[in-house]
Amino acid sequence: MRYSLPSLPYAYDALEPHFDQKTMEIHHSKHHQTYVNNANTVLAAYPELDKYTLEELIQNLDKVPADQRTWMRNNAGGHFNHSFFWKQLKIGTVMPSKLQSAIERDFGSVERFKEKFEKTALACFGSGWAWLVLQGGKLRVVSTVNQDSPVMGEAITGTSGLPIIALDVWEHAYYLKYQNKRLDYIKAFWNVVNWDEVAVRFHRKMVI
Repeated sequence: MRYSLPSLPYAYDALEPHFDQKTMEIHHSKHHQTYVNNANTVLAAYPELDKYTLEELIQNLDKVPADQRTWMRNNAGGHFNHSFFWKQLKIGTVMPSKLQSAIERDFGSVERFKEKFEKTALACFGSGWAWLVLQGGKLRVVSTVNQDSPVMGEAITGTSGLPIIALDVWEHAYYLKYQNKRLDYIKAFWNVVNWDEVAVRFHRKMVI
């Protein structure tokens, strides 16, 4: 099951002015493509891994030969995270009421949720991701380093949960437009969240 770069459901300039065209093009066609290419080198050498989906593979990294495990953690993880990330981006959607109610229940208000998410994303030292996840039936904000994902589990990443929202805070995701102003990039993210897609992910896992 060789991996391939997913097509974006929008043009590279569709998220302007919040996410710029050049960054989107490089991020998708260069960075994400590299993760795909690198992961495929292992799949080519170990065809017994073909039986696993991408998510199953990063959930079961012990199935990967030990000398390739970190490589696949980084590259299959990067492929999974970015594939997840692209789908949730769109301008002009509104947070549905049931999702809003769940956020208010678990964080106190939408504003408090955004504040916690922004602080978590800003606090990632170096490269990593900020996530909204479902843990034990409740929404939580967590972070992972490098290309780790909460679906890898606590033994690997120190956290867990079913991803609902992800924000890439590697510098390649924002540096051309925002330079060192990571917080500006994080705040711009709220303008491009596809809340319809987020709600689908949420309701697939939990019914309010």
